[in-house]
Amino acid sequence: MAKMGKKYIDSTKLIEKAKAYEVTEAMDLVCQTAKAKFDETVEVHVRLGVDSRQADQQVRGAIVLPNGTGKKVRVLVFAKGDNVQKALDAGAEYAGGAEYVEKITKENWFEFDVVIASPDMMAVIGRLGKVLGPKGLMPSPKAGTVTPDVAKAVTEAKAGRIEYRLDKTNIIHCPIGKASFGSEKLKENFDALLGAIIKAKPAAAKGQYIKSCVIASTMGPGIKINQAKIGN
Repeated sequence: MAKMGKKYIDSTKLIEKAKAYEVTEAMDLVCQTAKAKFDETVEVHVRLGVDSRQADQQVRGAIVLPNGTGKKVRVLVFAKGDNVQKALDAGAEYAGGAEYVEKITKENWFEFDVVIASPDMMAVIGRLGKVLGPKGLMPSPKAGTVTPDVAKAVTEAKAGRIEYRLDKTNIIHCPIGKASFGSEKLKENFDALLGAIIKAKPAAAKGQYIKSCVIASTMGPGIKINQAKIGN
């Protein structure tokens, strides 16, 4: 840990704590501060001026990042009939019905990163809400993971589709790729995500919408972004 501590300290020296950086400069810095031996994930943390406890101030949706996430995604699809084969043909690792509900509830099986369901399967997977919900894995129409076109949803998940949603502290946490992407590709992903979040601004939101925006690699320090340049 001491070694990692030294790398972290070296990284923090590159950043002025009080400064809010332009997006391009911030992306350059996040790549420079990712010093771990593995390819670090770059995450964005956006604090919004909304109240997540209010139903009319929810911010949630999904977007396919232009350059993907750099992460291999394992997909489980709940479907029946022809949709099972369509999901598998599109690249899903698992597709089926009640047998996977049993596997999850009885074996505590979680060898997947994304769950997609056709609308006619919601009654079957309803009892998984308590298990999948807390992990952020429960399919939802709002996030595009409950859909009649399961093949398209699988393709998008594999291409780097991410879901964004507010946590209880009114912050959205999202990956925008790997440090190895370089600043240009990370900026394209960042712009796409922030554009979607701005578009999703609830009508009930008053005052400043984007309160703060920080990016960081897995092991690196946080870098503040000048949110005034993002749009409010």
